[in-house]
Amino acid sequence: MENRNILLKNGRLITGGNSFISDILFSGGTVSRIAENIEPDSSMTVVDITGCIVSYGLADVHVHFREPGYSAKETIATGSRAAARGGYTVVGTMPNLNPAPDSPENLQVQLDLIREQAVIDVLPFATITGGRNGGPVVDMAAMKDKVMGFSDDGSGVQAGSRMEEAMRMALREDVVISAHCEDMDEAPFSSESEWKQVCRDAKMAAEIGCRYHVCHVSTAESVDAVRQAKAAGARVSCETAPHYLTLTEDDRLDEGRFRMNPPLRTKADRDALIMGIQDGSIEVIATDHAPHTAEEKSKGYWGSLMGIVGLETAFPVMYTKLVKTGVITIEKLIELMCDNPRRIFSLGGKLAEGERADIAVFELEKEYVIDPEDFETMGRSTPFEGWKVCGRCVLTLKDGVPVYSELPQISK
Repeated sequence: MENRNILLKNGRLITGGNSFISDILFSGGTVSRIAENIEPDSSMTVVDITGCIVSYGLADVHVHFREPGYSAKETIATGSRAAARGGYTVVGTMPNLNPAPDSPENLQVQLDLIREQAVIDVLPFATITGGRNGGPVVDMAAMKDKVMGFSDDGSGVQAGSRMEEAMRMALREDVVISAHCEDMDEAPFSSESEWKQVCRDAKMAAEIGCRYHVCHVSTAESVDAVRQAKAAGARVSCETAPHYLTLTEDDRLDEGRFRMNPPLRTKADRDALIMGIQDGSIEVIATDHAPHTAEEKSKGYWGSLMGIVGLETAFPVMYTKLVKTGVITIEKLIELMCDNPRRIFSLGGKLAEGERADIAVFELEKEYVIDPEDFETMGRSTPFEGWKVCGRCVLTLKDGVPVYSELPQISK
């Protein structure tokens, strides 16, 4: 595919917490001009996008693309296409893989697949410990230039001494530790199993001074621990996911599409998460996109594997449930799903002249029903099935190339 001269007219551009109506021209893989009333010429594909917003490509710092090792659930190809359909141009893939990316050699297996298959930027997370099972801390220096960060997602680092060692290495190498916090000595999936480890790590990160990010926070106590650490000046950040912001344990049905880790929590927890995104304690919305096969998710709530898909529903669900209801502004949503993850993980990019043409366009007011059979991902398990939402992605450009389009004037 070649990049084209594409002129989008009358869109609402959102960048840096501000929004304004403007035309935007993409040429040679970059944003070449942002201005009102750009005059088209014969070299341009021109599309009037009145009623749509234009954002820099969304960034998801927590997804599972399942390769290498589990391609029956998802592949780099299907996962990256799902991301493009959701408006994402960069994602970070978690290391629950076989082989686990705990060495340059094992990491290269995944990098080769990404080079062959990905339609957007896919940056792996390497493990924190060897085998992702609490062993010796990996050689971060040997892998840091090829990864988004380091995580033992799925199990977490149980030994405080091991996490301290990892944090000191992360400080030395200036990399991000992205922590799955789950204390296996606590009752499974209890609130305490999450927030006690968040408190342990946040205190340690403040003392050491490393860059520390908490995955998928779901409890009020976790939010408060991060809030206190940030107030004390620690380099601590965290993410939550759309399902924790919109659903509670009262919404749970005896179906696999409601089973994830952490589980859905109480209404009080959900309200605390919403307050956290409003006051800046929670800086990132990530999906924890985690596909499984239909069989693995067909055994009711308790019998199914943990994990749901989310890349193709995240923006419309958040727009419909948070922005249209007045909980946050559209500018705040773009900060949570684009600007902040790019800043925290040093991903770069912004909606400005001269920048890469990594762009997402969302149609805000046309309502549609979420139907998993339409998904690009191989996973079909979502608690949002059947929801009526607005905010569908209609165009994603990667370096000026359409990698997803519902606009008839622009084909992939």
